[in-house]
Amino acid sequence: MIDAKGKTVIPGIYDSHLHVIRGGRFYNTELRWDGVKTLKRALAMLKEQAARTPEGQWVRVVGGWTEYQFEEKRLPNLAEINEATGKTPTFILYLYGQAYLNKAGIEKLAITGDTPNPAGGLIQKDALGQPTGLLIAEPSAFILYSTLAKLPELSQEEKVNSTKLFMSELNSLGVTSVMDAGGGFQNFPDDYAITDQLAKKGELTVRLPYYLFAQKPGIELQDYIKWISMVEITEHSGDNHSDNQSTEYYVQGGGENLVSSAGDFENFIKPRPELPVLMEAQLKAVISELVKHRWPFRLHATYNESITRFLDVIEQVNKETPLNGLTWFFDHAETVSNENLDRIKVLEGGIAIQDRMAFQAETFISRYGKYAALNTPPVRRMLEKQIRVGGGTDGTRVSSYNPWIGIYQFVTGKSVGGIEFTAKENRLDRIAALKLYTQGSASLIHQEQDRGMLKKGYLADLVILSADYLNMDEEKIKSIRSELTILNGKAVYGSGEFKQLAPVAPKALPTWSPVNFYGGYQHN
Repeated sequence: MIDAKGKTVIPGIYDSHLHVIRGGRFYNTELRWDGVKTLKRALAMLKEQAARTPEGQWVRVVGGWTEYQFEEKRLPNLAEINEATGKTPTFILYLYGQAYLNKAGIEKLAITGDTPNPAGGLIQKDALGQPTGLLIAEPSAFILYSTLAKLPELSQEEKVNSTKLFMSELNSLGVTSVMDAGGGFQNFPDDYAITDQLAKKGELTVRLPYYLFAQKPGIELQDYIKWISMVEITEHSGDNHSDNQSTEYYVQGGGENLVSSAGDFENFIKPRPELPVLMEAQLKAVISELVKHRWPFRLHATYNESITRFLDVIEQVNKETPLNGLTWFFDHAETVSNENLDRIKVLEGGIAIQDRMAFQAETFISRYGKYAALNTPPVRRMLEKQIRVGGGTDGTRVSSYNPWIGIYQFVTGKSVGGIEFTAKENRLDRIAALKLYTQGSASLIHQEQDRGMLKKGYLADLVILSADYLNMDEEKIKSIRSELTILNGKAVYGSGEFKQLAPVAPKALPTWSPVNFYGGYQHN
C-alpha cells in the first residue's frame, strides 16, 4: 500500500509517437535545451559542456527546442556558437529546418568550399565560397540526419546505460508506454540490439511496441518483403493483449516511413514539398504487401495535399485486398481536411497527433497565416467524428519528448513561446486532453480494453503527479513531473517523498555525459 498523500493520480502516459529505441542509444551524448528559458543559459550550457567533452567526441544539441521558448525570442548565431565551443566539434539541430556546425565541426567532417550539396540539402557558403557552418534542409531533412549519423557513437556498455537513463527520464514525466515510430538511420535488426537485450533481461521500464521504418529510397518494398519473412505479426488487439506480468516489446507493424517518396517533412520554414509522381506506385506496392500479410501500418502525413494522395492509394488497395479492420493510422495530419477525415473514418483508420505546433506555431503562421493555424491539427473535429486519436510527442529530434507540452498545447491553444494560435472551439478540456495521451494512444492499436484508466482489471500503470493537474494554473501544465511512476505494479521512478520506493538510476556513462550535469528536460 502506498499513501499518495492526497496528490493527483493518473493512468500512465502513453506516447503514441516517439523514437525511443534510436533516441536511447544517443541520449547520454546529448545536451538538452528542452525547457531552457533563455538563450543566454543555453549558450552557457554549451560552453560548459564543450569544456568537459574529451577529444574525439562532440557536443550535440539534438532537437527539442525552439527560439520562441527563449526570453530573447531568437536563434543563436554561428559567432556565438563558435565562441562558446572553441575547438570542440559541435552539432546543433534545429527542428527539421537546419543544423549548425561550429568551425571545429566543419574541419572534423572535412567540409570545404568544394563539398557538393547533397540531394535535397544546402551547405551554406559565404561570399568567398567557404562553408559557414549552416546546413539547410531544402526540403528534405537528409542533410541534417546524414551529418548527425557521421558523429561518433557510444560503446555497447554506454548505449545500454544511455537507453536505461532515457527510459528513466520518460518515467520521470509519467510515461509508461511508447509506440516507437522507427526512424531514419535505425536499421532492423542491428540497431535494436540494445532494447532486445533489455527486454530479455526484463529491464525495460516502458511498454514498447515498435514499427519498422524503411531506410533506403527505391528499395523499400524489398525491405518489407524481407522483414515480413523474418517477423511474424499477430493482431495485437483487445482479443490478444499481454497479461499483467510482461512489458510488451514486439514489432507492431510497418512505418512511419513506408516509402521515401511519400516523405512530406514539416519544415514550415520552407514551402510544402511536392511529392513526386512515382510516389503512388511505390506506396501502393508496399501497402498492398503489408495488407496482404495483415501487417498494421502507420504513415507520416503532415499536409492535407499529401493525405489526399495517400488516401487515394489506400482506397485502391482496399478495393483489391480489403483492409477488413486492419489497424492503420496517419501520423501528424496537421492540415487534414474535413473531407479527408471522413475518408479516414470510412477506412477505419486512426490519427496520431503531436505537439509540433507548440514548437512551430510562429513559423507556421508566418508562412500560412493565422487563420490556417486555428485548427492545426483539427483535434476536436477528429474526436467528434469518433476517429481513433492518440497523443504523442515525436521526440527526440524535432519536438521534445515531454508529453505535458502536448497536453498543454491542446488545453491552452498556445505554443511554448506563449502565442495563442488555436481557435477556442478546437481546444480540449483537461480530461479530454489527458485521455488523448492515455486511452487515445491505446485505442490506436486497439489496446484500450486494459489500459489508460484507473480501473479494476486494468494494467497497473499509474503515476502520482507533482501537481493538481485539474485545478492548477494552466501555464504550469507543461512543467508537471511524476513523483512516482508505476509499471506493471512495480515502481520504476520515484522522487521526493516517494524516492525510496523506486530503484536508484545509475550515473550516466561516459562520465562527461551532459546527463550527469544537467539531466534531461530542463524544468528550472
